[in-house]
Amino acid sequence: MKFESWVALRYLRSPFKPFLLRLVTWLSLVGVAAGVIALEVGLSMDSGFRTALTSRLLEATAHVNLKPSGLEGIRDWRPLVARLAKTPGVESVAPAIYNTVLIAAGGQAQGVVLKGVDPKLEISSDRVLRHMAAGQAGFAQDSNGIPAILIGRVLAQSLHLRVGQYLTVTSPQGSLTPFGLLPQSRRFRVTGIFNSGFYDYDANWAFVTLHAAQNLAGIGSLASVLEVRLNDPNQAPAMARKLLQEAGPGFEATTWMQQNRALFRALSLEKLATGIFIGLITFVAGLNILVALALTVVDHSPDVAVLVAMGARRRQIRHVFVLQGLAIGVVGTVVGLIIGYSTAWAANAWKLIPLDPEIYSISYVPFHTSAMDAVWISAIALGVSAAATIYPAWSAARLNPVEILRYE
Repeated sequence: MKFESWVALRYLRSPFKPFLLRLVTWLSLVGVAAGVIALEVGLSMDSGFRTALTSRLLEATAHVNLKPSGLEGIRDWRPLVARLAKTPGVESVAPAIYNTVLIAAGGQAQGVVLKGVDPKLEISSDRVLRHMAAGQAGFAQDSNGIPAILIGRVLAQSLHLRVGQYLTVTSPQGSLTPFGLLPQSRRFRVTGIFNSGFYDYDANWAFVTLHAAQNLAGIGSLASVLEVRLNDPNQAPAMARKLLQEAGPGFEATTWMQQNRALFRALSLEKLATGIFIGLITFVAGLNILVALALTVVDHSPDVAVLVAMGARRRQIRHVFVLQGLAIGVVGTVVGLIIGYSTAWAANAWKLIPLDPEIYSISYVPFHTSAMDAVWISAIALGVSAAATIYPAWSAARLNPVEILRYE
């Protein structure tokens, strides 16, 4: 062990240090650990929210939406679907129609988004329909020819609907009569209730067949959008450009990132704000290290004078106090990372912090730990600890041994 390291550890572990100096040293270590714990838990929570919301969004929405540039729908969508499905990187392509309608049952009514889908294509590609709370993801008509509808769990609870019951769907895109435009209404039978885990979809979405949605909207055999799901959702921008080339002129594409840009900007800003404000704890811990080292310099100034008189170089004296501060920072960082990771893991595994899904779209606070977060948290904690050692180490190296030993 080098001379500087031996002296630094001796000063840290000395049983003869004044109580105040020992207290400040321990507070410095605890402060660094607390700052690291707070940063790790806070950033894990932000990353958890982003990961959970992204996962739910990707389950319920397409990665790329291909729409016609004009107001008309897509007429010959079947050959286009077959051609786009052969594009490398594409997992599935499905047509869809979206319409805002009024669902009524048992004297109650609620506005929802009605999505018309191709049953075979949608069930194989849409992950929402794989999470059924009751019934099954089937669109078979009943014996009277009444078409099927799938509704969300929250919507079923608010309208007191169960599998097998009937409801009425009213579309504002009705039929033109001598008395004006009359809304189009049709009865549907509930064949399944899905539970996506995303409150907005479970409360405000319903699925019917593409043919039923076309009849309700009065648009013939048109499809309003082609929903493309990719093998890698992160490649959506590049794949959108490629799909536009395959589709030809007259189309425009939007990605899931563009549709949810405001949400992800808010989450990124929240993570930055969390890092800045919680990082102030680490800054305060650095001030504690500075105070601890300053007191150590004052307490051990005779020892420093003797070391200099015996031939110790001023560079070695600086290293003694730098190593003390770094030792406090390293121990505090390691302890903070262990406790922070353990706390985040336990809170996520056992869902310790519940949430109201009507507000947050998820039922508990998710935590997602990241190795990259740990790297830059450690870098900040050690950087602050190292910076706090500069002035005390510089002061110790400038001590005049003659003036100190004269009065000893």
